[in-house]
Order: sequence, then structure tokens, then C-alpha cells
Amino acid sequence: MFNRQEAKDNPHLKLTLIEKIRRKYDLTPSITLILGLTTLFFVIFLIYPLLYIFKEAFWVENKFDLTYFKLMVTDPNIRELVINSFNIGVMVTLLTSIISLPLAYFLTRYQYAGRNMLRSVILIPMIMPPFVGAIGMLKFFGKYGTVNMLLVKLKLMDITKTIDWFEGGFWGVVLLSTLHLYPIMYLNIVAALSNVDPSLEEAAENLGASKFQIFRRITLPLMMPGYFAGAILVFIWAFTDLGTPLIFNYNEVIAVRIFRQVNDANVNPMGYALVVLIIVLTALAFYASKRWTGSKHYEMLGRGHVTSREVDARWGMRCIIYLFIGGLTFMALLPHISVILVSLTPDASQWNLTVLPKSFTFGHYVETFTHSDTLPSIFNSLKYSIFSTLIALIIGVAIAYLLTRKRIPFQNLLDAVAMLPLALPGVAIAFGYMGSFSDTSFFLRNLPEGLIAVIDPRKNPTFLLIVGYAVRRLPYMLRSIYAGFQQTSISYEEASQNMGATPVRTLYKITLPLVFANILAGAILVFSFSMLEVSESLILATQNQYYPITKAIYSLSQRVGQGPYIASALGVVGMLILIACLLGAGRVLGGKLGEIFRI
Repeated sequence: MFNRQEAKDNPHLKLTLIEKIRRKYDLTPSITLILGLTTLFFVIFLIYPLLYIFKEAFWVENKFDLTYFKLMVTDPNIRELVINSFNIGVMVTLLTSIISLPLAYFLTRYQYAGRNMLRSVILIPMIMPPFVGAIGMLKFFGKYGTVNMLLVKLKLMDITKTIDWFEGGFWGVVLLSTLHLYPIMYLNIVAALSNVDPSLEEAAENLGASKFQIFRRITLPLMMPGYFAGAILVFIWAFTDLGTPLIFNYNEVIAVRIFRQVNDANVNPMGYALVVLIIVLTALAFYASKRWTGSKHYEMLGRGHVTSREVDARWGMRCIIYLFIGGLTFMALLPHISVILVSLTPDASQWNLTVLPKSFTFGHYVETFTHSDTLPSIFNSLKYSIFSTLIALIIGVAIAYLLTRKRIPFQNLLDAVAMLPLALPGVAIAFGYMGSFSDTSFFLRNLPEGLIAVIDPRKNPTFLLIVGYAVRRLPYMLRSIYAGFQQTSISYEEASQNMGATPVRTLYKITLPLVFANILAGAILVFSFSMLEVSESLILATQNQYYPITKAIYSLSQRVGQGPYIASALGVVGMLILIACLLGAGRVLGGKLGEIFRI
């Protein structure tokens, strides 16, 4: 056994130990610098804000205090917040599962005309955050909205007895979240189905099992890891969603209560306690999923060596597939259609007690590019998204290179920390930034006033919005680049270095060009999702001149008069930008797009 005192007294033994470390790890000065800077970035912008949240939640008035956690148990109002948020998460996960399981099966196991087109159409909900669609859906499903007016016109409803289809907002949140999140569940299930060995299904079929028995007893159990990867993401997303409940004015959820307490964070620790609660609950859900799937074995001898098991769909099955996907596509398009119609409606008088607007105008789109609130928000979002993409690109390349090309200490820990934001609610990171980087926090207290003004989100949120977007979307960039490095043979780099090129020149001239498609795909995803990031935008941007698109949409939607109509037009502009980005990512990644959304 190594003796520390002996090593201290014997310099030669010290050198031997250092030499052993050098032989075990590739810790050259440049690699050590990259690893150190990457670690520092995560410590400051991920670990520190989370630790600050826990410190403020448990350490009240210079002593350990559980008062605010006890209130969560004793206060019925807070218990209701937790129950409502949990119910939304469970219902959305359940509904997305019901939709995505048959959808993935129809699109991967049957061959029929138009299948490739349908694969693209079902991803449409990803092009717009659900809270934007909520503005239009309120017009469609309100007490005097399109649906009720259509039923009145058909003599199926009395105008004095119209229905509130969303019952105070709960079912509206569930519906919009389901229509937005089912593509993520679908992509994970498709990836899981592609890993199922068809020979096992064929063996069961030869033994006389029906298709339903094969699916229930063979296919479904083998795809459980992929399914739970998607389910846990959907649950966390729905459980912590902030924007959609705000638009529906459904305030009885945890995320909205946290949002309302941002301004009181320095005097009321309840906001920090609620953030700790959602972090713990989401961590437990993720752990339970991993523990459950990890306790079972899913090895398949044929994985990676066989093709998918596809059959030609008969006319009866084709009718079922077209009706199912057609109906789902129509429902998924409703939020987008409704927002477009609202954006084209001149004012409230033109869409009152009627099925559709009486007249249309493009005036709101003109205002979008001239209004004092909307035009700056577009430029702000472009600025935030471009710089956050650059940060995510630099860090993503560095981490992917370290993980795939170098031997470094705590390699698995670095990978886990980099992927952690995918499992963390955006509202938790944003609230942590708001508290930990304010001028009253320990971290900023002794810094120069000019530097505080740049970092403090209450004074100027630009820096933290850029960093926050980068941290939140880094997993997409990392997984895309990581896959590219894995698929690129290291022999090219070895040949370059054998010819005398430095590692940096080799990386720049050889490796990065070979993985350019993966870099581009990751960059497009980071940029597009940063453009319409909701939680961090709503919490960190507190002043009009710094509003990104999503905060401007929310602000306008709360105004009377023309506000919701201009907000809808701005939402359509953001939607068009995201369509272009996702089409680019899909063209680059193809069928591997789903791998980006896996923890």
C-alpha cells in the first residue's frame, strides 16, 4: 500500500506517483487546462446555483430551519400545488404513451404509401411552445369560442348553456402539453423499437402467438428502457411547465407559484423550498425509472445485426393507420391554426360569437416588426440564441473530445454533469440564477460594481440568459457531437499526428470537418430551442428592453385590446424560425433525431 508520509519524505517516490498518473490519464497541460475550464464552468453556472437554492431553503436566518418544508405538509394550499402539478405530469405522460405507442408501431412496422411524409408531419407540434398555442386554443375552446359556436350553429347547444371545455385550465394545460410532448415520447419509442431483435418476435410467431401477444410479451418489455427514457422526460417537462399554466391563468401549480415569488426571493424562502421540492421529486422519478429498468435484463443477441421487421399494411390496416395519424395530426395542428387565425383577426369585435373571424388583416405582423416591444424582442432572442449556441458548441466539442479521445479522471462524472440539465426543470435553474447571482448574494457581494451590473439579472439579464440557454441545451449539442466522434475512426487523427501535426491542428483540420454534420445538427437544435425558451426567459428577463420573444409574447397576451393579437403574430414569427431550424436538423440527422432527446 502507498504510504503518504513516505512519499512526502522521498521526492523520487513523488515523481514515480506523478508518472503513474500521467500513464493512466492523458493529462497534458492543454488537456488539463480544457478539463479545468470546463469543470469551472459547471461549478459556477450549474452546481453553485443549485447549492445556493438548497442553502437558502434550509438555512433561514443563520440557522437550519425546516419551517417552509413543514408548511408543504400542513398548508392545504401548498399541498394542492404539488398534487395539481403531479396530476398534470402523470396525465400528460399517460396520454403521450397512449398516443405514441401505436404511432411508433404504425410508422416502423408497416409499409404503406406516404409513410415518410407522415413521419415528418407528426413532429409538427415541436415547432411551437404549448403556451403560445394556448392563446389560440382559448379562442377555440372558450365558452363563446369556435367549438361552442359551431355546436350552437348546428342546433346541438343552447348559447346560454355553453361549456367551459378546459374546466378552469387544468385540461387545457394537459391537452396542450400532450400535443407538444408526444413527439419526444414517440422519438424515444422509435429508437427503442429499432433495438428490438426481430428474431425473438419471429420465434414467438412460429410458436403460434398472436400479434397482440407478441407485442405485449416480447416487444413491449424489450423496449422498456427507451420508453422510460421518454416517459421521464415528458413527466419532468409537464410537471414543471410554467408558460402554459400562466396563459390559461391556472395558478394552482408549483411552477407558477415559484414564478410569482421571484421578486420576494430575498425575503421569503418559500420559493427556494418549492424549487428544492421539484428538484427532489424529479430526481426521485428519474431514479425510480433507472432503478426499475436497471433491475431487469434486456440483452438481445441480434441487436445491431438485423433489420427491422416490417410488413406491408393491408387495406384495412391502412385505413386504421391513416385515420389514427390523420386525427392526431389534426388535433396537433389545432394550436397552430388557432394562433394563426388570432394573429390575422383585426380585433375582438371581428371574432365574437362567431365560428371564425369575420375579416382578416396582416396588420399585426406589420406591428410585430415595428412595435416597441416586439421588434427588440426578436433581436434579443437572436442575440441570446446565437451566443448561447456558440458557448454550447465550444463546451460540447471540448467534452465530447475528452470523453471519446482522452483518458481523464472522473470521466463518467463529467458526462453525467453535462447531461444533468436535461433532467433538471428550467424553472429550477432560472430561480437559482436569480437568487445566486443577485448583488446581495455571497458570490457577487465583493465584486466590482461594473462586473455586478453585467452579471446581476435584476440589472441586466443578458449574460445569464445566454449562459442559461447554453447550459439548458448543452445536452443536445453534446450528444450530437459525441455520436459523431464515436462514428469517426481515430486512425485518421493518428495518421495526422504521425505526419507531425499537433493535436490542435489535427482536431481543427481532420476531426471537426468529419463530424461537421453532427455539429451543425446540434447547433441548429440549441439555437432553435433557445429562441423559444420559456422558463428562463419568463423568470430572468424582468425589464422590457431585455425581453426575448417568449417573454414579449407573455407580456402582450396579458394586455387588453390588441395585445393577444400581436402576441399571436409574434408567436407565428417564432414558429416559422423554429420550423426552418428543425427542418435543417432533420435533414442533417435524419432518423437519428430521436437520439438527441435521450438521457
